[in-house]
Amino acid sequence: MAVLAAALTACSGGGDSSGAAEAAEKPKISVNLSGQQAEAGKPVQVSLADGRLKQVTVADDKGTKLPGKVSANGSTWTSERKAAPGTAYRVEASTDKGGSAKASFRTAAPEQVNKVTLAPGKNSTVGIAQPLSITFDHPVRNKAEVEKHLKVTTSDNTTGSWGWIKNHDGKDRVDWRPKEYWKSGTKVKLDARLNGIDSGGDDWFVRDYATNFTVGRSQVVKVNLDSKTTTLTRDGKTVRSLPMSAGTPGGEKASWGGTSVLMSKEGTINMRSETVGLTGSNSYDKMVDYSMRLTWSGMYAHAAPWNASYFGNTNHSSGCVGMSTGDAGWLYREAQIGDPFEVTGSGSKGVPEPGNGYGEWNLSWSDWQAKSALN
Repeated sequence: MAVLAAALTACSGGGDSSGAAEAAEKPKISVNLSGQQAEAGKPVQVSLADGRLKQVTVADDKGTKLPGKVSANGSTWTSERKAAPGTAYRVEASTDKGGSAKASFRTAAPEQVNKVTLAPGKNSTVGIAQPLSITFDHPVRNKAEVEKHLKVTTSDNTTGSWGWIKNHDGKDRVDWRPKEYWKSGTKVKLDARLNGIDSGGDDWFVRDYATNFTVGRSQVVKVNLDSKTTTLTRDGKTVRSLPMSAGTPGGEKASWGGTSVLMSKEGTINMRSETVGLTGSNSYDKMVDYSMRLTWSGMYAHAAPWNASYFGNTNHSSGCVGMSTGDAGWLYREAQIGDPFEVTGSGSKGVPEPGNGYGEWNLSWSDWQAKSALN
């Protein structure tokens, strides 16, 4: 606990003010953090032995202030945010008797900084199935503490929940999924107030994060493995139905069933069989047009002109949803990042894990809620 030396400025004038000056000269004000290796991750608390605190300012070396409040009895001021690691702070306090004091301290540097990747990006427009997604560079052991500092605001009070999952690459990830698909036009904002939070194991966050997006057209892509068609619906009405050929049933070449979400529109890319574990007679190496990623494990919707004889009659691909170049180009232009692809019918290999793309839509609402660290 650091005791602050007070600096007093008193007005001169008639009468005897020595008593008031004496009372204001040395107010006993102290701060719970001090020195050059102060413990991070704690609120800053300024205390006054006698009298009342009038105003307290705690700011870092960039001028960013920690918000806080004076207690009802005026004896303490406590910051609402925690002190971040590796940060210098300056404290200024004044009392109701005219006394003032200043102090400074620096928190210890973090052993390791934990950073995040946010999706979707700022000011984006996405489809009705796009979740808020945060992937962490390092493991998060204090999941409940981290989740407490993630605030989602929606323009229509959408019901949703955070859920902790493993990303396909093994990293910790937390997504905020609505109970049902978003309503078109909903505006969504994430305020991740993580600066000063220990994610566990001395992995610290040293900044806040934010993103926002708007939900675009209400459309769903329906992939029917039985009829071998891909149908785009908008506002519940069919826009166009396209013949297609999906994955060959009965093995690893089968398509994923259930609901996946359009993650990215990647255009023309090189697809190689070894990246998805197919070798020998199943191997391929192709440049593929109008590629739309549905899972991290390699399921796409794309143009597949080499499979033209199977469109509309046989599922005969290596797991992807293939269409003619013209049809794939049309869907590529119409589809939005975040649109759900609902795969129904026989012959799939089950549903993707929640972290394999955005597979959380394959969980019931209660099962998804159970993945929150606060439930």
